Order: sequence, then C-alpha cells, then structure tokens
Amino acid sequence: MTLSADQFRQSARAWLADHVPNEPAPRDGKAARDFALAWQRTQVAGGWAGLAWPKAVGGQALSIQEQIIWFEECARAQAPSPLGPLFVGLNHAGPTLFACGTPEQQATHLPPIIAGEVLWCQGFSEPGAGSDLAGVRTRGRVDGDSLIIDGQKLWSSYADIADWQEVLVRTDPDSSGHAGLSWVILPMRADGVTVRPIRNLAGAQSFCEVFYDSVRVPLDHVVGGLHNGWATAMSTLSFERGTATLPLLIELVARIETLCADCSRERHQLRAHLVGLRAEAAAILAMNYRFALDCDRGVPDAGGSMLRLSFAELAQRATSAAIDLYGIAAPEVL
Repeated sequence: MTLSADQFRQSARAWLADHVPNEPAPRDGKAARDFALAWQRTQVAGGWAGLAWPKAVGGQALSIQEQIIWFEECARAQAPSPLGPLFVGLNHAGPTLFACGTPEQQATHLPPIIAGEVLWCQGFSEPGAGSDLAGVRTRGRVDGDSLIIDGQKLWSSYADIADWQEVLVRTDPDSSGHAGLSWVILPMRADGVTVRPIRNLAGAQSFCEVFYDSVRVPLDHVVGGLHNGWATAMSTLSFERGTATLPLLIELVARIETLCADCSRERHQLRAHLVGLRAEAAAILAMNYRFALDCDRGVPDAGGSMLRLSFAELAQRATSAAIDLYGIAAPEVL
C-alpha cells in the first residue's frame, strides 16, 4: 500500500521519535566512525535507508518527495547530522557511481554504502589546487592493468576513518587544466597511503592530509573512463552543490527557526535580522526543492553551484547571528 505524503511523514516522525540516539555524535576518530555506521544500520533495519536509491542496491526506490520529507523529519527530530562521516558515500560517491560507474562498480560499492558497512572520503583538493580543481598535480601513471598514484590531497574529511576515497588524479602526463584527469576509487588501506589528521581550533580533527607514495590501484577502479575524470568530477560536484546540499539546508532552516524562537522581542535589531535570514532560507530551500525534483528526472546541471554558494553564505551569516545571540558559547549552526 502506498502511503500519502502526510501518512509517510507521520510514520517517519514516529520512527525517529523512538530511534534517534540520545547521545551526541562524536566529532572524530573511531568513535565517530562507529556511531555513524551504527546509525546507518539502524536506518537500514527500520527500512529508512536509501529511500530514493534502487532496491537492487539496498534502497527503497521511493520518490524524491519522500526523501525530502525524511530529511525534514530528521532535522525536526534532531537526528545525527547529515554532514558527517556518511556524507561523501551517500551524497557524493554513491550518486556519482549511479551516474558514471560500470555495472560491476555499482554492484561492488553501492550496497555496502547503504548497508552501513563502509565510509568514503573525498580526495579532490590539493595544497595548490583547491578552488581551482583543474590544477590537480597528483599523478596516476598507467602500468599494465594498474594505476600508480603519487601525490598529496588536503582537507579530506574523515580520511583517517574511511575505507574508500573518490580521488581525482592526472593520468595524462602531457595534459593540463581540465584534460587528462581520472576519477578513481582508491582503497584507503592500500600500501603507500598515509593519512595525517589536521586538528582545528575547536580541537576536532575531522580534516586530513593524504599522501600517496606509489599506490597501486587496479585500472578498473577508474570511473567514467581514463582521462575523462573532469566530466565525472563535475557530476560529483553537481550532486555536492545541489541535491547533497538539501539535507544540510533543511537542517540549517531548523536551526534558524530555533534562533528566532530564542531571541527576545527586546532585541529588535537582531530579531529583525533573524527574521530576514529565515525568509532567505525559505527562498533558498524552495529553489533547492525544485532543483532536487529536476535532478530526479536526470543528471543535475550547473544550477547546483548557485544553490551551494547561497547555502554557504547563509550558513556563515546564521553562525554570526548565533554568536550575537548566545555569545562565545553559541552552539554550532551546522
């Protein structure tokens, strides 16, 4: 029997009320890994994991509308944040493998992501190639049926606890810019991979540096074709900047609502600012809903970049408003 949207929402709300962990998610390390995978397995057991993913890989094959309702109810119930160790697998690597992977790659890697068996991290940014992704210098040399990877990546979230990495490398030594790149599935426990966590000012160390010293990866781990990594990476970034932003934006809207509720009427200027943030958040969320529905009909386009930028700027201003409201003890907005 197909549930109506309201029935689906009530069912999700009831399940979350009984299953959202009482303890906060650990920030990093093995504890963060164990917590994230346990939460994913709890969703699997309840039939709430991979709502819009095909049943063949462990999903529920539901509509994007039902996925959106689930995100909304998770934010309402203060479920574990989507911006954590599970994020890359569920929102970057998984969708990219759907769009660009071979049937063998999909069959190998998608079911463990949904099942809560593995974590993924991203290897795109480098010390000299962050915003300019086309400046990638990490090399992948073809050697028979393998790639030999040498180089360095930076700001790879949760790389120290991940099993796999989506990594962008330059496989054509004579190329530059967008050409000659390859998107590769890299096992994080391969010989030659070294991970160094980076501790931030708050004491957490979810960001990492990753070094590759003659790391041998099978050539069939290339996704989307050898030297065609720019197109594959743009698919990844389209998901990151569009549909992957959706659960984060829904959570941000809920946090802004809390800021509005906690701000006294006597603080007129701050209250007016928060109301403006709430209106802006509602507008961005409406655009993101439309973008998500468009994505449900095919691969997303560059419109996601606009939404990602709007979301990031809104999150910065909401964080600043939270500090104005609560002071130095302000909780994290995201």
